[in-house]
Amino acid sequence: MSSMEELKRMDEAEQRGREYFRQGLNCTECVLRTFMDMHETELPDSVVKLASGFGLGIGNTRNTCGAVIGAIMALGAAKGRDPLPIGTPAERIAQLNEEVYPPAGSLIHEVERDFGTIICREFSAPHGDFDGRMRKKGCQQFIGYCCRLAEKYSAD
Repeated sequence: MSSMEELKRMDEAEQRGREYFRQGLNCTECVLRTFMDMHETELPDSVVKLASGFGLGIGNTRNTCGAVIGAIMALGAAKGRDPLPIGTPAERIAQLNEEVYPPAGSLIHEVERDFGTIICREFSAPHGDFDGRMRKKGCQQFIGYCCRLAEKYSAD
């Protein structure tokens, strides 16, 4: 895929994720649903239910940001290993270390580089009242950003 096509897909992912947030999906659901819309996965639509408890920094604890978790879940959908025990344990560990962990780690490092944190409460603090409009607007933008990253790292 050319870099121009990749940028168009990232833009589309950002817009879809932001729209899902406006429709009432939580941060994790937005990113995973967007990824599933844009990629042919064998996952049923109901898999988005798995993302529901991660919103507002994992169950409203304001811990690890749900949008980041959604991006990692999307990477798992794209690059994750078959859950059935195939091969030796050493081969299965090698698969994780070679194919799954590097893009997930790179995604996390990019978020930390660009925003200084992956923690919901830290990301939200500059926006004032957690229930206020500014925090919600900031989250909507961050969801779009995480949708872009899911698209970027799943293409690698």
